[in-house]
Amino acid sequence: MNPTENEAFRNLFYTYYPVVHRKLTALLRDEAAAEDMAQEVFLRLYRNPPDRPEVVGAWLQRVLTRIAYDAIDRKQRERRLLEKQGRQVQLEGNGEFAVDDEMLRRMNHEEVREWLDALPDRDRQVLMLRYSGYSYAEIAEQMKVNPPLVGTLIHRAQIKLKRRAEARPKSV
Repeated sequence: MNPTENEAFRNLFYTYYPVVHRKLTALLRDEAAAEDMAQEVFLRLYRNPPDRPEVVGAWLQRVLTRIAYDAIDRKQRERRLLEKQGRQVQLEGNGEFAVDDEMLRRMNHEEVREWLDALPDRDRQVLMLRYSGYSYAEIAEQMKVNPPLVGTLIHRAQIKLKRRAEARPKSV
């Protein structure tokens, strides 16, 4: 940006920042998060301003709304994951395990860790995500695959893990 563009941006910032910050605070109900998100809104304005200067107010409104809703969605996903993990801990504390395969219930954690480490990275990752409580959609996003493929990946990885378990030396 040249000096006049910098000055124009500075004027926009001082004009719109209070409004953007107030709206984000109302949406997020978190002052610190609202400040961070307001900075993100103006960073996007600086990097990629709208073509027509007269629409800056509407552009800022649209961007701040998207950023706020993305943050709210992210917070909800994190909360759901923590709840799933809490339920998992409770189940394990009661002597039950969420793992479906009976053989995996009887194995000790070190053996399972060794078998998981011996799996290809993709198989290990899909199993770790699944048994950490991630949904198929979340796994697809993490692994950058189509959601319908996740079930197949999990099934194949479970088969490989089961084969490793069955091939283990029998203790007497």
